Amino acid sequence: MLLGLRGKLNPKNNVVSNNSNQGKDNGTAFNDVTMSATRNQHFNGKSRRKGNSDTDDELLDMMPLTNQTTSFYQDDSEDDPLLGDRSFQVRPTQTPKSASPSSHLIQSLDDSIAGMEDYGTYDDFHTIDWLREMSRNRLRHRQITHRKKESWHLKLRALHDAWSGWLVVLLVGLSAGTCAGIIDIVTKWLSDVKLGVCPEKFWLNKESCCWNSETVTPSGSNCTKWLAWSDVFGMSAQNAQGVYAVNYVMYIVVAVILATFAGLLVKVFAPYACGSGIPEVKTILSGFIIRGYLGKWTLLIKSLAAPLSVAANLSLGKEGPLVHIAACCGNIFSYLFPKYGKNEAKKREVLSAAAAAGVSVAFGAPVGGVLFSLEEVSYYFPMKTLWRSFFCALTAAFVLRSMNPYGNSHLVMFYVKYNKPWFLFELVPFALVGVLGGLYGAAFIHANLRWCKFRSTSKLGKYPILEVLVLTIITAAASYPNPFTKVDASAMIAELVQECTPVSKLTDPNLCDYEELPVNQTYSVSHGHQLAPVGEGLRTAIWQLAVALIFKAVITVFTFGVKLPTGLFIPSMGVGAIMGRLIGIGMEQLVYAYPDCVLWASSCSTNTIRESCVTPGLYAMVGAAAALGGVTRMTVSLVVIMFELTGGLQYIVPLMAAAMFSKWAGDAFGNEGIYDGHIRLNGYPFLDNKEEFTHTTLATDVMMPRRGDPPLKVVLQENMTVGDLEHLVKTTTYNGFPVITSQDSYRLLGYIYRRDLMVALENARHHSENVLSNSKAYFTLHAPTLSTSGVNEPAPVRLFNVVDLSPITVTDHTPMEIVVEIFTKLGIRQALVTHNGRLLGIITKKDVLRHIARLNKQDPDSIMFN
Repeated sequence: MLLGLRGKLNPKNNVVSNNSNQGKDNGTAFNDVTMSATRNQHFNGKSRRKGNSDTDDELLDMMPLTNQTTSFYQDDSEDDPLLGDRSFQVRPTQTPKSASPSSHLIQSLDDSIAGMEDYGTYDDFHTIDWLREMSRNRLRHRQITHRKKESWHLKLRALHDAWSGWLVVLLVGLSAGTCAGIIDIVTKWLSDVKLGVCPEKFWLNKESCCWNSETVTPSGSNCTKWLAWSDVFGMSAQNAQGVYAVNYVMYIVVAVILATFAGLLVKVFAPYACGSGIPEVKTILSGFIIRGYLGKWTLLIKSLAAPLSVAANLSLGKEGPLVHIAACCGNIFSYLFPKYGKNEAKKREVLSAAAAAGVSVAFGAPVGGVLFSLEEVSYYFPMKTLWRSFFCALTAAFVLRSMNPYGNSHLVMFYVKYNKPWFLFELVPFALVGVLGGLYGAAFIHANLRWCKFRSTSKLGKYPILEVLVLTIITAAASYPNPFTKVDASAMIAELVQECTPVSKLTDPNLCDYEELPVNQTYSVSHGHQLAPVGEGLRTAIWQLAVALIFKAVITVFTFGVKLPTGLFIPSMGVGAIMGRLIGIGMEQLVYAYPDCVLWASSCSTNTIRESCVTPGLYAMVGAAAALGGVTRMTVSLVVIMFELTGGLQYIVPLMAAAMFSKWAGDAFGNEGIYDGHIRLNGYPFLDNKEEFTHTTLATDVMMPRRGDPPLKVVLQENMTVGDLEHLVKTTTYNGFPVITSQDSYRLLGYIYRRDLMVALENARHHSENVLSNSKAYFTLHAPTLSTSGVNEPAPVRLFNVVDLSPITVTDHTPMEIVVEIFTKLGIRQALVTHNGRLLGIITKKDVLRHIARLNKQDPDSIMFN
């Protein structure tokens, strides 16, 4: 479709325009301007060859502003405005005089690339132009390919360029795996510090401290080398109430210290280190620029604050922040390779691979990480990025496995050892678990977004440390009395997904406490526990799980979004695991109470011996997947992550059923996941390429200007001076300006970007003293030359080489469905609206987002722009 639009475009019969909404949009994030000279030169040269018989010498004549040198603008500051103090720097590069016309052309293009890639061409809170970035990359690649035969040095450079993509993802995988391993180890140690200390080696957690203890029991108690805080303070074991009170108070105090320290680190050193980071990473991958969000300070502070926050036992996880941390590693290492560091579109290929590595090390799921990057966060995901993401995730998983942070010689986090089959009748309770997970996800999304909106609009948002302090006290005080909330959520999930065996009855007496049956009523106990009624300990565990379910579901609403590194994967899975375990226990008792039911009579019996065919741990696993799917609306990647996470490959069908029913139930109340909801809440300009636009509006309904708006700001082909252009640049902040033949005809010549115009004017003044404010500016192929008689006569300036002759153009009757497809699939920032070749208006990405917001009955002014 795009090729059809561009193929039909006639520069003489179309007009590109700009107006009060052309790139600025009264504060738009899309008014940034990028260097476009190289692509324009490339397109201009190709179009001239088709229409004329110009030689390469004539092509070369139009490229530099003078015959001797070519200069390019360098921006030393990423965030300072381009205008103001006019702090321009010019970098001259000499053009060889003795060379063939073709080598002149390639050398000039190479100089253009060298000059414009030295610094980032986008400012903060702006979007990239995907077409221009990819065009720059293709031109760079052609130059390297053309010149590699000239010398061995250039051949090595071409070889380095070829394998730099694999090298950068290798470095990202190594760094992401190392960061994840360290964070896992530190988190486990700090989580145990709330309960006690290992006096001989204080840096060891409880499990490591008790490895060599001869008195430790299978349940992990009676370890003499590990001292609870009551033992540290010399409390007598006979004073049970005093021991409980001291341990209770120290649990709260340590949690408050850890959470407060994490909050101070985030507030003082790296405010971008808060939250999970996935909504922002998803927005950045769509082409948005957020300076510093993937910087070294964010990486350092988030790596320090994430284990502190999780160890405080707040209802959050470190898995989401690990995606952000891996993306930071990808951004930092991409600057070691100019191919990626100086091209924002190519850099996002590395960031997509880094996101896959983040999920890989978060769950020990390399394949699931690749699918997560493809399904959930990536905007542009070519086939080569798929392979590199797989390699990056594999490398990260290998490093994590080498560090063995879980101490079980397994890469997975919740390894299950049982392999009992599931039966067909269980698809009904599995579907029920999926529906409940979807309903929970929809309720959680609605409640959390409402609370986060209240936080941002009230005084509560001004006191983030106080909010963290109060939330930590409430969470710690309510968690300690319940054994299922007293430990961190990962340990709770690992306990809930396990099967009850004779050994587990010793390690977990309540959860696996079933009544002992007489010999003549004993059913098969060949696998797991016997099928028996609920015991007293299990009754206690059931109400503790019910209380934990309510508490976790409610407190997570208030926790996700605080100014701490807050992940949502593990808290959601914890709620689902509790729900699934309860339903699994209920199904197990239903089979026991009605053993001859036709639904399971044949499945649960072998000859005359009836076996326990329901595994509550499996229901916990399915419930965890259902709740996580309901919150995030993940599907395929969720199933793969779950079976990689647990090692239960044979349970993939129950996981698939739960994921589908969860999504269907959640979508009944809105198809927006939690990350998409926070993108909308924060006003990020994200145009989802996975959603369909089903409305019947036309381009004329969305384009600007509207009636009563200021007229378009245009550039005339011949009737403007350098002073007029400089005044236009200084008095406006638009992204670019249309170049038209005249005010009467309003026919299109092309489109010139703001920064290209600024660079060209500055270079013209730098290289010729005769370029004055009253010098004529020509946007034509040929311009009058300066006469030899007038030494001080104003010299004309020809700016044809910086004009984009092929802007994206649609007609006024183009359906908005097609316009939205153009914006999402091509990543453009503006499209020009014409009628019979005459300009009618312009549609920017902000206009599209505002239009969609209005149709969805949302606030169109909430979209964040610079």
